[in-house]
Amino acid sequence: VTKDLKEGYCFCLIMHYLMVGYLTVTIEPLPPVVVGETVTLKCNFKTDGRLREIVWYRVSTHYFFTFLYLFPSKKPRHHIPLQLPEVRISDNGPYECHRGHLRPAPPGRTVVLASGMFWLTVMSPPNNISVMAENTPAPFSRYQAQNFTLVCTARGGKPAPSVYFKRDGELIEVIPYIHPSAAEEGGAAGSAGVRGARPLIGRDMDDTKLQRSLSLLDPEGRSARPNRGPATEVIPETVVSREFPRWVQSTDPLYYFSHTHLPQSDGSVLVQARLTWTLNPQLDNDALFSCEVKHPALSMPMQTEITLAAPKGPKLLMSPSRAKVGDTVRITVQGFQNEVFPEPLYTWTRVGGRLLDGSAEREGKELILERVPAELNGSMYRCTAQNPLGSTDTHTRLIVFGQSFGPRGSALPRATRRHATLSRTITSCSANLVANVV
Repeated sequence: VTKDLKEGYCFCLIMHYLMVGYLTVTIEPLPPVVVGETVTLKCNFKTDGRLREIVWYRVSTHYFFTFLYLFPSKKPRHHIPLQLPEVRISDNGPYECHRGHLRPAPPGRTVVLASGMFWLTVMSPPNNISVMAENTPAPFSRYQAQNFTLVCTARGGKPAPSVYFKRDGELIEVIPYIHPSAAEEGGAAGSAGVRGARPLIGRDMDDTKLQRSLSLLDPEGRSARPNRGPATEVIPETVVSREFPRWVQSTDPLYYFSHTHLPQSDGSVLVQARLTWTLNPQLDNDALFSCEVKHPALSMPMQTEITLAAPKGPKLLMSPSRAKVGDTVRITVQGFQNEVFPEPLYTWTRVGGRLLDGSAEREGKELILERVPAELNGSMYRCTAQNPLGSTDTHTRLIVFGQSFGPRGSALPRATRRHATLSRTITSCSANLVANVV
C-alpha cells in the first residue's frame, strides 16, 4: 500500500506541474559542426524557484552531465549550457536535457519532470586521398586490348564525400556501373571484367610488325644495323616498345565509374571510386588524371594527381662495385629517367643462357647472384621493366675479378683469369671493349 501511495503521489505531482506550466524544456538547434570545433548546447526551461536537478544525457553512450541548481522564483526562465570542447566523430548523436525533482522520489531515483532532445551532427572532412592502379604490376600487351582501372580512396570523411575524376583538367563523363563482388570477380577471371571492352582484331590482319620490320631496312633493302668489329659489341641500353596494333582506337574511350562505401569503426566512411576504360598506350601515355573529393566540411575540393607513364631508362646499381669470385652480387633498379605510373613489372634474364640458379628468368626489382664463379665474367644480364603503357630493356655486364683454382690448387688457364673495371650499364649504341689481362 505504501508503494502505491508513493507512486500515486508522484503522478499527482507531475500532473500539478503540467497544469501550472513549469515543465517546458527546449534545446536550441545547431547546424552541423566540424570535428575540432567547440560546441555549446543550450537547454532552456522554466522553474518555480525550488531545488532542481538538470541532467544532460548523451543517448548513444548513456553518459550523464549532472547539475544541481537552486533557482530564484523571480526569474522563471533559465538555460543550462553544455560545452563540448574539440568535438569528435564519437560525439555525434542525440542529446537529452532532463529537468528533475529530487524529492519525493524513491532512493536513487529522480522524478523527470520534463525533457527535450537534440541531435548533434558532427562532420569530418576526409584526411587522406590516394590513387592507385588496380591489378598492378602488369605486363605490356602489344596485341590484346587491356582494361585499365584507377582506384581513388578517400579516408576519414563523415558523411561520405563525393568523388570524381578529371583528365587533363577536364571532368570525365562516365557511365555508372556496379562493381562486381569478390565471388563474381573470381568466376569471371580472364574475361574483360567490365562491359564496353573493345573487340580485338585478328593477328593475321595486323600489319604493324611488317611495317616495323620494313622500317629497319635502308632504301636499298639492306639491313640498317651497323657492322660490328671483332672487338666491338653494340648493346642497346633502352628499347621502348612502341608497336601498336590497329585495334587501338583514336576516338574518346568510354569510361565506366563505380564506387563503394565502407563504414569504419570510428564512425567515418571509406569511399573507393573506380574508373575503368580500355587503355590506349598511344593516347594515354603522359595523360594527367586527377581525383577530386568534395565534402560539406571543406571550403574547396581535395585533389591528388597522377600521370600515366611508361618506364624509360632504368638505372641499375651493382653491389659490390668490384665483384670477386665467390661474392654475392646484387643488381638493383635504382630508378628511371622519368616518373613511372603504374609501378612496373621487372623481369631479369641472362643474354645467351640461363641465370645462375638455372632458371630462365626472375621477377623482382633486384637480381641476386650468389657466390659468382669466374665463368660468369663478361656475362650480360637484361632487365625488362614494363607496365600496361610500355616496355623498356636495359643491359648490364658482370665483370668478375680474381682467379679460380683447380682441385689441387693449380691455376686455371689464363683465359679464365680476366681483370677489368667495375660493371657498368652499357649506353645505347656504344661500343664495349672487354680486355683480357694476361
